[in-house]
Amino acid sequence: MDPVRHLKISFSVLALLVTIGVTGYMSIEGWQFLDALYMTIITLGTVGFREVHDLSAVGKLFTMGLIVVGVSVLGYIVGSLAQIMFEGQFQRIIGRKKVEKRIDALSDHYIICGFGRIGALICREFAAKPLPFLVIEKHPEVHEKLHQEEYLHIRGDATEDETLLRAGIKRAKGLISVVTSDTENVYITLTARGLNPDLFILARSGEEGSEIKLKRAGANKVVSPYLIGGSRMAQAILRPNVMDFIEIATGREHMELQMEELLIPTGSKFVGDNLISSGFRKETGVIIVGIKKSTGKMVFNPSPHSKLEANDTMIVLGEPTAIQKLEQLVS
Repeated sequence: MDPVRHLKISFSVLALLVTIGVTGYMSIEGWQFLDALYMTIITLGTVGFREVHDLSAVGKLFTMGLIVVGVSVLGYIVGSLAQIMFEGQFQRIIGRKKVEKRIDALSDHYIICGFGRIGALICREFAAKPLPFLVIEKHPEVHEKLHQEEYLHIRGDATEDETLLRAGIKRAKGLISVVTSDTENVYITLTARGLNPDLFILARSGEEGSEIKLKRAGANKVVSPYLIGGSRMAQAILRPNVMDFIEIATGREHMELQMEELLIPTGSKFVGDNLISSGFRKETGVIIVGIKKSTGKMVFNPSPHSKLEANDTMIVLGEPTAIQKLEQLVS
């Protein structure tokens, strides 16, 4: 059990003993409250002062019992305090309070359920972007690694309402469920959808047929790492040059070329312009690969006369500095 929890229980028992002691002396000896409280404190503290008033036989027996139990409880409290100090629990508690404040301040963040191989890769990509995120992991041995990576995280079961509420699910923008069990992913999706109907949920599926169940549970998008991995390996043989290009354009380690998506916000001065009049290509040199319209329709290789509308998303390809410049222009 957590030493801090031990300490809380011990103080609760001590408060109960004080209450019992005061009540006992008042009922057995007929003393006033202050005399009964004073007698209880000096008895539990074993300080050796004489009694406030002479005790009856029953009162003496009651005092002896109170001493035996009180010494045991006080010894337990001292042991718990020593454990907390020696194990650096005070520093951990203070550190955890700071983390909890940071979690409470999160908004429009992503909740990543599970810190396995896939979860770790997602965290690395989010941290490089950077995007605000929080990890939920129930296995204690994984939390040391999360602490080393300095990722915001909480310990708990993501299938439980309390854990997701602690993670700020009502303020979150999206949830990614990548635990190894498809059953748990379904439960996490169901719970998350019930707590936040507007949440974007991305779920991992491992077994065949799980995708349908996850979408029924409320997932917006379902990804199968095995299916993607198998397809990518096949394409590496069938279309190796295409795969090399995709890896360069989408990989974080290749900084000479990047593929990114940029949203045209409402109120942008480019709303109503076409790709020629916007001057994006001339100003930055990026290539507009596609435009996803606000209706959800995807326009590949848009013509120069394609009109830009509010909440359209441009898929662009270019150097990172050029993409950053275009992002500043758009926003």
